[in-house]
Amino acid sequence: MAYYRINRISEEIRKEISDIIRYDVKDPRISEMSSVVKVEVTGDLRYAKIYISVLGNEEDRKNTLEGLKKASGFIRRELGNRMDIRYIPELQFVSDHSIEYSVEISRKINELNLGQEGKDDN
Repeated sequence: MAYYRINRISEEIRKEISDIIRYDVKDPRISEMSSVVKVEVTGDLRYAKIYISVLGNEEDRKNTLEGLKKASGFIRRELGNRMDIRYIPELQFVSDHSIEYSVEISRKINELNLGQEGKDDN
């Protein structure tokens, strides 16, 4: 029962933080090509690990995480204004490479498919 509640809260936090980052945070270091992939909240709702994916190079990723860490107090306050829960968790931003990994795998599959089509024509 509690596990379901934690998942619901995690998903709600993910949605709200995405909106806050997109519309309210004005830090130029934060890339516009960043997205909140997943949020993991501890059972006591004291801490939240936010997985951020940034499309771009390593410098963009580093700058975005730095900007988010600097803005974490503001983001947490905004989260408290938007959500009706007893504790607003401490936010920890973590880089996530899953979207880039998916794009790379998709590119490799396309290359393989093009290679197979060339062999089928002969």
